[in-house]
Amino acid sequence: MNTEHGVVVLQRSDIEKSFDDNEHALLSKLAAGAVILIDKPKGWTSFDVVNKIKKTFRIKKVGHAGTLDPMATGLLIICTGKKTKEINSFVGLDKRYTGSIKLGESTPSYDTETEVIERKPFDHVTESMIRDAAASVTGSIEQVPPMYSAIKKNGKPLYKLARKGIEVSRETRPVTIHEFDITTIDVPYVSFRIRCSKGTYIRTIAHDMGVKLNTGGHLTSLQRTGVGMFSVDDAVTIDHLNELKDRLKRKHV
Repeated sequence: MNTEHGVVVLQRSDIEKSFDDNEHALLSKLAAGAVILIDKPKGWTSFDVVNKIKKTFRIKKVGHAGTLDPMATGLLIICTGKKTKEINSFVGLDKRYTGSIKLGESTPSYDTETEVIERKPFDHVTESMIRDAAASVTGSIEQVPPMYSAIKKNGKPLYKLARKGIEVSRETRPVTIHEFDITTIDVPYVSFRIRCSKGTYIRTIAHDMGVKLNTGGHLTSLQRTGVGMFSVDDAVTIDHLNELKDRLKRKHV
């Protein structure tokens, strides 16, 4: 296990090698307090991953440092034991993403989790317009959170109101888009790479891009590739967790 900077980190290389007689030490370290890098699969909620870690390692104190939407994949930082007290220090780190936007169509959730409710022409959209729109939302900006979010209004999560067809006003939030690179343009699809501050809704960026281009826009794919110094390349997959669970079970039968 990587112990750089005094942080016990469980990553992919730890799962792929044989532990031999070190399983007990591994479990002890994870229970005491560690950081687990998880490559969250599509369709899983962040809490699904937390529960998976609890059951796999039989650890009571487990939390995640920054939610990923079910449709998104990529790096989810899990903290166990005493490290759960430091979750906020990981939440505050910059995030890196890759993804794609489809122009011409809008959805209530700003992604593919809800049905398309509006279609607009996109024939007028040019490559230079797309790059200009990306540049206009780069830097320090004020962002309106989507209705389909866990932010609370008068004690109620916005997404519960949204599911009832209720829309309420939301206050803007300051976020920073450090880098917003358009990597591929194949209208109506636009692929991108973003590095941003905590609290940034990439779904909102997709929606706002559509508005700026006088058409619709919603997020069709998203992968979190990094958080601070951590990379999804080092993350443990759910298959890795299942493999480790089987190995631990066989050893202690």
